[in-house]
Amino acid sequence: MTGFALMTDHYELTMVAAALKDATARRHCVFEVFARRLPTGRRYGVVAGTERLVEALATLRFDRAELDFLRTTGVVDDDTAAWLGDYRFTGDVDGYAEGELFFPGSPILTVSGSFAECVILETLVLSMLNHDCAVAAAAARMVTAARGRPLIEMGSRRTHEEAAVAAARAAYLAGFAQTSNLEAGRRFGVPTTGTAAHAFTLVHDNEPAAFASQIAALGKQTTLLVDTYDITRGIRSAIEVAGPSLRAIRIDSGDLSVLAAHSRELLDSLGAVDTKIVVSGDLDEYAIAALAAEPVDAYGAGTAVVTGSGAATAGLVYKLVEVDGRPVVKRSEHKATIGGRKTAIRRHKPTGTAIEEVVVSQGQPAAQPHDRALQIPFIRGGVAVADRPSLVDSREHLRSCLISIPWEGLKLSAGDPAIPIVMEGAA
Repeated sequence: MTGFALMTDHYELTMVAAALKDATARRHCVFEVFARRLPTGRRYGVVAGTERLVEALATLRFDRAELDFLRTTGVVDDDTAAWLGDYRFTGDVDGYAEGELFFPGSPILTVSGSFAECVILETLVLSMLNHDCAVAAAAARMVTAARGRPLIEMGSRRTHEEAAVAAARAAYLAGFAQTSNLEAGRRFGVPTTGTAAHAFTLVHDNEPAAFASQIAALGKQTTLLVDTYDITRGIRSAIEVAGPSLRAIRIDSGDLSVLAAHSRELLDSLGAVDTKIVVSGDLDEYAIAALAAEPVDAYGAGTAVVTGSGAATAGLVYKLVEVDGRPVVKRSEHKATIGGRKTAIRRHKPTGTAIEEVVVSQGQPAAQPHDRALQIPFIRGGVAVADRPSLVDSREHLRSCLISIPWEGLKLSAGDPAIPIVMEGAA
């Protein structure tokens, strides 16, 4: 697949060119992806984007046009261009399953192979994982705040067109029920839904005409947007046109707490006791939590979810930790690393509650009852392993992970990571 190759950063190709000349390009290396810290106030991170990355790595190629660009602009010399022309990732990738929780220091992805074939992947790896993990963490917090009520991802217009598709996938992984993004439905099988916008009401001569048109086209199992003009009149018109069996109304503006209560009372008085109320309009996890006691049946979240709700990146880094079996470390102030390939397990009480994450450098954790290994294989010898978890599997995995952490870890207020990391055998 072309399109991903030039996600490579200029300085990565500079390192490859130099390493090819001094023969360090062939040294066997291990790179790890981890977060030094969680975004301010967060108690956990959520792994997402790994499957997208695996698919990209399996087909990563530099085509003729890309190589010509690199040569003619002087980014690479002929020898490096020739190496890139033959590039195939032949190494191994292991990591935390999508939907797994992570904490500061969790080795969520391990990439091993020659120095050149691994170092060239840094930007691609981090761009995918930092985005998807940020969206999934925000979405998971919204799912918790919704207390079992369904959420619809509606943020495509608030981000880059490709980021919108990835965000819809990450939100679904985190527990959102549906997305308005049709490409996410086509590409990843995410269930899709949608309602009319205010423009549809405005293009008609009056609100009842707009509602009648929508019902005629889509039937009564649609959702009518009732707040273009006056919400009370809008609800009355909706039920007059569709009858009390209308599936749902949507409210997109105003004081949603007051309007939801008012709308429920009015719907019930009109006999539309089964008509659902969907609310949208700049909702984040805090706004959703504030509506917990109101008669809201579903939420539509847009800007906040696709931008990570204040944390647009997961803060992940990609660092070299081992060369030819020897641990290497970076000692820079505030950015030091721990050398050696890491192995991680999640430790639990007999009840299933997680109590700590144990990370061991160059070895295996001493096994205890109720431990769960966190890393699984994704790629072996450049080939994606079979039977990787599906998107539905990942949704269920995250749900079980969130159940396993202490209840304090689900609070929306700022606090320490939900479970501590214990480092052992650090080199």
